[in-house]
Amino acid sequence: MLHRLLRQWESPPTWLLLFIAVAWLQARMLPLLPVLPATRHLSTLFIAAGLVMIAVAAWQFRTHNTTILPREVPRTMIDTGLYAYSRNPIYVADALILAGCALRWDMAALVLVPGFVWIITTRFIIGEEVGLRTQFGPAFDSYATRVRRWI
Repeated sequence: MLHRLLRQWESPPTWLLLFIAVAWLQARMLPLLPVLPATRHLSTLFIAAGLVMIAVAAWQFRTHNTTILPREVPRTMIDTGLYAYSRNPIYVADALILAGCALRWDMAALVLVPGFVWIITTRFIIGEEVGLRTQFGPAFDSYATRVRRWI
């Protein structure tokens, strides 16, 4: 029962919030690198870019009349707009937001970004790609050869 409850709460946004919390805690409890004014501006740019990318990707899902939820079966495969550059622009946006938070609080927290990317890839992306391959077959295979998983 606990496993099922945890599975319901496990989602990419939950992982992002967890990593952001760890970055914040690290900066508060063990500050390692000073934050410079230029770094703060860069962090704002990263966070804003991530939020805009999420909004644009969500709009693409809406206009293609398909689900944005990772565990649901999509009706159509999106390969235009942001998806012409990355197979996972929302996850790229999440990584940008995490990097922006790290830059804002303590650059040492940037070491969390590769861990976040690894978890999202292994726990979500690989399974999503299996589902897309099953649902769309050669169309997905062709898309996957043209467009990188992340960037």
